[in-house]
Parts: sequence; structure tokens; C-alpha cells
Amino acid sequence: GAARGPPALAFAREEDKELRQRFMAPPVSGLRELRRRRRELRSRMELLIMETQAEVCRALAALDPGASFAVDTWERKEGTREPRGERRAAAPRARAPLGDPAPVALAGGGGISCVLQDGEVFEKAGVNVSVVSGLLSEEAARQMRSRGKSLKAKDGKLPFCAMGVSSVIHPKNPHVPTMHFNYRYFEIEEADGTKQWWFGGGTDLTPTYLNEEDAIHFHKTLKEACDKHDLKLYPKYKKWCDDYFYIKHRGERRGIGGIFFDDVDSPSKEEVFQFVKSCAKAVVPCYIPIVKKHCHDSFTPEEKLWQQLRRGRYVEFNLIYDRGTKFGLLTPGSRIESILMSLPLTARWEYMHTPPESSKEAEILEVLRNPKDWVH
Repeated sequence: GAARGPPALAFAREEDKELRQRFMAPPVSGLRELRRRRRELRSRMELLIMETQAEVCRALAALDPGASFAVDTWERKEGTREPRGERRAAAPRARAPLGDPAPVALAGGGGISCVLQDGEVFEKAGVNVSVVSGLLSEEAARQMRSRGKSLKAKDGKLPFCAMGVSSVIHPKNPHVPTMHFNYRYFEIEEADGTKQWWFGGGTDLTPTYLNEEDAIHFHKTLKEACDKHDLKLYPKYKKWCDDYFYIKHRGERRGIGGIFFDDVDSPSKEEVFQFVKSCAKAVVPCYIPIVKKHCHDSFTPEEKLWQQLRRGRYVEFNLIYDRGTKFGLLTPGSRIESILMSLPLTARWEYMHTPPESSKEAEILEVLRNPKDWVH
């Protein structure tokens, strides 16, 4: 190709500046590399998770102007882990990676964690991006094979690349629900050079008190995102979400659901990417209007207490059942701060607490025990 003269360099500089303004921190793979491989799905997915992180952080910060996000950037080199941000102690590690249920070998890459704590509106809001690559550990390969993946290793080695964006938002006001979302991509190269790939993710809502209007808005927004691609997706992924976020020992769901999917590798890479993009773009519109509507609602000490008890359930699910958390904790040398970022700042457990019949507290319990169809 032609040599890059001054106009091309000036354009590249402008583009770099524009990307820096768009994101919370420079992308893990570097702007030059992303630009060089801009047509590859890996690069497009990294740009999507970076954009999603920035969109969500800016939308949250606009609602809580007194608070700000601490931004931690961290790096992983093969066998070592070095934060490249200044807040060394808090620099996190990929959570196997961001919800994928298998621990990975130490690898290259890194990530960006944005955390807002103790604001006026949000008690704790975290949005994590992770982009890692390297060789899959034996344990990871075993886990993936147990989920039906036939992985043929070359000399016992399986190169992989994984990336995702993950977030949990815990508001202060008990009338504003907690929200979680996660979108990720995984790629593995087999012995013969063929690549296996899949996407996973979802968005779900955990209210302290049931507001039917909010539940309908949340589910309708997600359904619209799914329906652009295939009318069968929303009912399928809504059920998957209700089944996944089930606290077995309590007989309750963690929240009122949303969508959840994993190991999705059809109809084609491009079509699944476009679907994931639609879901990621639905995060702000499905949740931010609910926060705006309720963040100044008045609440009683009793309502705050019920929120703390429900937060206890959130902790129980995340520590006992959540696959990403569980395997992150079992992976040697993992960065615990990042894995436990999803936990609320405060929670409570009371012995034998049962809400009175026909109370607002009993109403949400009924929905958690028997999930509802919110869109038909």
C-alpha cells in the first residue's frame, strides 16, 4: 500500500483523540492494533465492550453528580499480573473471564475497572472490562468439555482469547432496583488451526419492592432488542435467566429476571455479534429511566431494612451459585477485589425473618418464587 503521509498521520491522531474521549481509559489491545484489525470480530467486540462501559458509566455518573468513578487499569503478562493504573492495590483481575464459568491459565491482556462507591444515588456501582488471551488451563478445558465442547489440543495446549464487560449496580434507595449485566466473547484455537467461538451474557433486574410498571418497561426493552433478530430469542433467554438465577436453598429467584444466554455460536458469528450489540445497547434504556423515576422517592427505615435482607440473598446467590464468582475464587492467584466487586457495600441476615401476609414484602417474594410473564 501507499506510504502513510502527513494527512494519514493527522487522521490517525484525530481518531486516537476521539477514541480516548469515547472510552473510560485506553483500550487493552491499544488503539493502533484495534485500528489495524478493525474488520476482525475480536476488535469490534473489544470496541463494543469499551463503548458499553463508557455509556453506562456516563449515564450513572449523570444521575449521581457528587460521586465519581475510580478507574483502575490493569495488565496481565504470561505468568504475572501488573496494574498499569496508579491505584495498584485495587487493580483487579479478570473474573475467569467476566462470568465465563471456567478458570483460565495465566495470560496476557488486561482490563479496566470503573467503580463508584458511596454516592448519593448509588451505594456501589462497578463496570468491568476484561480482554485476556493465553493458554487454557487443564481445569478450564475440562469444564468446557463438560459443557459439550469437543476441544482438540495440540501438545496439550489450547490458545484462547476472551473478553467481556460486566456490571453490578446497587442503589441506596430501596425503591430503585439493583441491576446486573454481562456480555462476553470466547475464542479457542484447536490443534488443526480451526477456531471455536461463542458468546454469552444477559441483563437482569433485582428489585427490593415490586413495581409492575418498571418490570414491564425493563422486560419490554430487552424483548425489543431480542425481537430485532429472532422472535424466539426473548422467551428462550427469559426462561434461561429465571432458571439460572435460582437460589436453590431458598426456593427463590435472585430477582425478576431479564435475559441470560451462554455458548451461543449460531446462526453465524456476525449475526450473534449483532444480537449481542443490540442487547448491550439496551442496558441504558432498560434501566436508567427506572433509576430516574425512583431515586428521590421517600422511604422508611423498615423499607431500608428489607432492602438489606434482600441484599443478603444477592450475596448468597453470588457466592454459592454464580459460576463466574465460584471459579474465579478457585483459580490460583486471582484478584479477589475484582471477583467480589459484584457484592453490595452493605447487607443483612436476620434469624427467621418472615414478612407479614399481604405486605409489599410478601408481594415481591411471591414473584421471586413464581416468575411472571411481563410482556404478554
